[in-house]
Amino acid sequence: MYHHGNLRREILEAALAATEESGPANWSLRELSRRAGVSHTAPVHHFGDKTGLLTAIAAEGFALFADELEAVVDDFFEVGVAYIRFAVSHRAYFEVMFRPELYRTEDPEVVAARERARQILLAGSRGLAPTPQQQRAVTLAAWSTAHGFASLWLSGALTESADGDAETVGRQALEAALGHLRRG
Repeated sequence: MYHHGNLRREILEAALAATEESGPANWSLRELSRRAGVSHTAPVHHFGDKTGLLTAIAAEGFALFADELEAVVDDFFEVGVAYIRFAVSHRAYFEVMFRPELYRTEDPEVVAARERARQILLAGSRGLAPTPQQQRAVTLAAWSTAHGFASLWLSGALTESADGDAETVGRQALEAALGHLRRG
């Protein structure tokens, strides 16, 4: 089977589409090869195995995620909104990134990108709490709120998910849960 172009990228895109449709665990490399129109050995050549492919998705996802958070790093509340916006607009990445059993968590690219995102969350909490313990608590509360809302939205558990705007409703939820943390 002859193929040209950026085969690695095409395989990644096919994996993202398959993940969007049926989740990260419900497709095989062989099915992905058919979907991308490449030989069944192409994904193995580029990623080694499915775990390697999901590791590449996690690394790319965390890098994109950190980019979005960095755009609003000066406003901790807006970081929460960006978190929700990322989850909804990059669902396939989100579904892989927060399922560490699916990929190699110690992969250097994953570690670097995940750490970049974590540092943004920690930086925001530093200005809202005086001690490291309180900063950690604020970070966990904000992360749990944003992640929980995004997960509920994506699963369709919220009635607003059917026809609402995730960012608007998420902003309201964050304000209700964490509004007292906002800077004056």
